[in-house]
Amino acid sequence: MTKSLTLSDVLGLGFMTFAFYLGAGNIIFPPLAGFLAGEHMTLAMFGFLVTAVGLPLVTIIAVAKAGDGWAGMTRLLPAGVATVLAVAIYIIIGPAFAAPRTGLVAYEMGLKPFLGEMGQEGLILYTLIFFGLAILVSLNQGKLMDAVGKVLTPVLIVLLLALAAGVLIAPQGTMPEASGDYLSTPFIKGMLEGYNTMDTLASLMFGALIVDLLRQKGVTDYRSQFKYLAIAGTISATGLCVVYVSLFQLGNTALGVVSEASNGGVIVSAYVLSLFGQPGQLILAGIITLACFTTAVGLISACSDYFHNLTGVSYRKLVVLMGAICALVANVGLSQLISLSIPVLVAIYPVAVALVVLTFLKEQFGRPTLTFRLVLTIAFLFGCLDGLGAAGVKMDTFSFLPLFDKGLAWLLPTLAACGLGMLVRPRTPVEAKTA
Repeated sequence: MTKSLTLSDVLGLGFMTFAFYLGAGNIIFPPLAGFLAGEHMTLAMFGFLVTAVGLPLVTIIAVAKAGDGWAGMTRLLPAGVATVLAVAIYIIIGPAFAAPRTGLVAYEMGLKPFLGEMGQEGLILYTLIFFGLAILVSLNQGKLMDAVGKVLTPVLIVLLLALAAGVLIAPQGTMPEASGDYLSTPFIKGMLEGYNTMDTLASLMFGALIVDLLRQKGVTDYRSQFKYLAIAGTISATGLCVVYVSLFQLGNTALGVVSEASNGGVIVSAYVLSLFGQPGQLILAGIITLACFTTAVGLISACSDYFHNLTGVSYRKLVVLMGAICALVANVGLSQLISLSIPVLVAIYPVAVALVVLTFLKEQFGRPTLTFRLVLTIAFLFGCLDGLGAAGVKMDTFSFLPLFDKGLAWLLPTLAACGLGMLVRPRTPVEAKTA
């Protein structure tokens, strides 16, 4: 018989999910967007919230709806294709980009302000310690909810609330003028910036991980798993909204604190120093380090859990391997890692979004297997065009495509394919037998 979670466990699950999401990108991208959006901040912020909060929430509910995690969502795809797609997403969101970025941002914003430039040797030492500790916490999968949700996250929330209150009560600068794409298409630009958090991809991972954690807690039936996943997603989405609104407001009132901005980390550091003085640097260091650490734990655990189920290799061995790879990749450098990750994200995001839409609409398709394969193929092909454009490749030949100049060439063809899937009638028994 399935068990019910206590209120403490439910809150712990929600806080753990929030902490898994709140990592490096969630803190460095919103302030920069708020600064560059200027007088168009509200539209840019709503666009950002669509892809950085709305899509992850919808995705984790889709995982719950499908049942059985990733396997449930990709049941209608060829097994090999589903596996290749999953491996690509787990590598991108895990050891290749997102997880190493947590260690880099924690180093750049949590340690360097106090100790100054320490060279490559300092970065190597820090990442070894950071990911070594993340490995230790990740090793015991059954205690993740208690360690992250009930211990680390409450401390993080208190620190974030202190920062949010300071930003709203005592803004330190003035509003800059809008610049770049925020002048003409602030909403769409905000949406594209929301991609950079990688949280929609992360939802596919975290949803499957949470299902496994619920099973270990004795929650085994579909209805209860759906309920608890939806609650966890809602708690995390609420927390993320509060964080993003305060960080957008921070960036939007930062002119004078900084004269120009190359990245969100610089804005946050200068603003917190102006707002709280030197003690503020300790608050910021605590926020950054805890946020990045909990996300690193979530990503390492989710990747290890997936590859354990895929290969049969020990979960604990995979945790050590994933953590070691993250420490190695982190020494590439933050700017280089971000520049490498953006084209890949732009290419793979449409597939993830399309998969979520298909999961919700599956009952509306006359021939769901055919529709799944057609829609995901179109999303992938057009996503690759957008990814090549984001990488700086000249793509003038495809400029006639709707929304291509906005990085959204995949959107209309993918929606059209979904619409076609709804119009196609089901096979009759005779047609199915002769096909």
